[in-house]
Amino acid sequence: MKNKVNRELPDEILKTTGYKPFESVEVKDLVIERVSAKVRQSVKPNKLVDSLEEVVLKTVKDGMTISFHHHFREGDYVFNKVMRIIIDHGFKDLRIAPSSLTNVMNDILVEAIEKGVVTNITSSGMRGTLGDVVSHGALKNPVIFRSHGGRARAIETGEIHIDVAFLGTPNADEMGNANGMDGKAPFGSLGYALMDAQYADTVVAITDKIGAGATRFTKDPKELKIASMVNDVIVNSPYFKNGFSFQTGTGGAALAVTRFLRQSMIDHNVKATFGLGGITKPMVDLLEEGLVDKLMDVQDFDGGSAQSMHLNKNQQEIDASWYADPANKGAMVDKLDVVILSALEIDTKFNVNVMSGSDGVIRGAIGGHQDAGTAKLTIISAPLVRGRIATVVPDVTTVITPGDSIDVLVTEIGIAINPKRTDLLDKLSNIPGLPVYTIEELQKIAEEKLGKPEPLEFTDKVVALIEYRDGSLLDIIREVKD
Repeated sequence: MKNKVNRELPDEILKTTGYKPFESVEVKDLVIERVSAKVRQSVKPNKLVDSLEEVVLKTVKDGMTISFHHHFREGDYVFNKVMRIIIDHGFKDLRIAPSSLTNVMNDILVEAIEKGVVTNITSSGMRGTLGDVVSHGALKNPVIFRSHGGRARAIETGEIHIDVAFLGTPNADEMGNANGMDGKAPFGSLGYALMDAQYADTVVAITDKIGAGATRFTKDPKELKIASMVNDVIVNSPYFKNGFSFQTGTGGAALAVTRFLRQSMIDHNVKATFGLGGITKPMVDLLEEGLVDKLMDVQDFDGGSAQSMHLNKNQQEIDASWYADPANKGAMVDKLDVVILSALEIDTKFNVNVMSGSDGVIRGAIGGHQDAGTAKLTIISAPLVRGRIATVVPDVTTVITPGDSIDVLVTEIGIAINPKRTDLLDKLSNIPGLPVYTIEELQKIAEEKLGKPEPLEFTDKVVALIEYRDGSLLDIIREVKD
């Protein structure tokens, strides 16, 4: 069995894991049959319960699938409180289906795995101690990793059937109506949670269990140099013109790109129709300055963007299906002109890995990486090396986004353009201060700096399955051999 990038995947995966890929056609022609969303009615005067423990014991049963969202990131207290009750009451064989997993959830989920409480996980990603124990074979069944758009599609088709969704919200009334904009700890858009709320059999809104999380603004000279080059690529591309659309991301370099792009838009008198994705305060600044007409907001990454969600009518809350579902014919990612994405590894075929580290251990998330790769100009911003680890390699450890989706790699020493994009080669080959290399040349430079690493060793056990956004099997992750 061969995947989308012509890697051979062993046929026995389907027999030994019980996994069945979604039978799809090309994304552009994909048609799915959605399961019915829930229509909720209640004759009760209110839906309040006395305690979280009471609602867990009333709704959860062995073998169920329960879900959470990750809008709180490292400030999430909801997951741990729910899981503590579940573990203490001895539930078994649960499937956890959150939109993603953050470090704050790791310890309790490792405990749940060790005690047989959790035997299945489907998520966008995982890190830290959880990623380590899963990479070493601790989970009974392989994790299924899906992109944000892929998760939305799988919920709509019934591939992910959520029995109980535990959704943290900063407010809720006695009938369960809630939003992310009012209360003691507003966080803005509920984009990922909206899928769970619509399709889960039972939805539990939990308030006042929220901590804090923040994005990072970089002062690193290398990241700022990369961000400046990314801006040069955008400005000199055929897509930088009135009415363009973009998604920049939330890492240090990506936030810097937004600031560089703002000045370029002012200098060239260019305005955008919309900004997309996880929204940050620099994106809000563009909206308030009239440089972008609308923000299509699936998640807010800082207090400024969350507050703006409440105040700005042109900051539109969208769910994960509207954002990135490949079967949604109005998906916003399909309208993107420019996107900036990151990478742990990128290989000489432009395949990108944002999931497994140089040691083979799971330490990342697909997020919207595959989804936004549908943009007309998909840019990867990454340093050539990180410490003693090469970013540009002959072959990535795990394929997350196929190379056909990637147009330009930007590093601190220069850029590489996918040779299939001859139009971009013509446009970007003679820009002052923008050195152009082949990706093979960049890989050799990285190798000369660091030497060839020892090959990773894995056992035959499959610990994770990587789905492409259309539901097909893209790659596998095997157990790390110590």
